[in-house]
Amino acid sequence: MASVHELARGRERLRALIEFALGEGWRVKRTRGGHLKFTKPGCAAIYTSSTASDHRASLNARAQLRRADRQARGNGRG
Repeated sequence: MASVHELARGRERLRALIEFALGEGWRVKRTRGGHLKFTKPGCAAIYTSSTASDHRASLNARAQLRRADRQARGNGRG
């Protein structure tokens, strides 16, 4: 797997998001189109842009990851 630094490509907010996801058990990889793909068993894949257009993008992605975790636990799969 690529390092956090390689995945973030120097973007500090993205690095924080990736570190959060890895700490929560998500796998992170870059797609051919340059987006980030977050995967975790029992959860739907989550995609986000690696070049966010606003300051809320990384916060919104983090919220999506937390919601997916909660939903998986609620369905008895987490």
